[in-house]
Amino acid sequence: MSPNEIFVVVFIMALVMVIGGSAVGLLLSPKSKNIQKGEQYESGIPTRGTSWMQFKVGYYLIAILFLMFDVEAVLLFPWAVLVKDLGVEALYAVSFFLVVLILGLAYAWRKGGLEWK
Repeated sequence: MSPNEIFVVVFIMALVMVIGGSAVGLLLSPKSKNIQKGEQYESGIPTRGTSWMQFKVGYYLIAILFLMFDVEAVLLFPWAVLVKDLGVEALYAVSFFLVVLILGLAYAWRKGGLEWK
């Protein structure tokens, strides 16, 4: 089998498993119609007022910075595994990647994005 045929078989099997699992869950799961089931649940306390409220921008900035450094760790792992085989060019590429990342961290730090107020 060629790689393309293997890909198609794996893709079709993934679709069959996802759709089949969802269908079995829908068929076998207990069904009850209850008004309380459709309500929002937050630690057992009924909600008051509207759910549309403003959050501080700091929460989003911290989340974005966390994702940025999380992606960095994910991208550095394959490089660290193959560093001996890749050569000097890979060292230059990862050095450039880290410099850009460190400059982004310095910019966020200087602008006060890491301060929790």
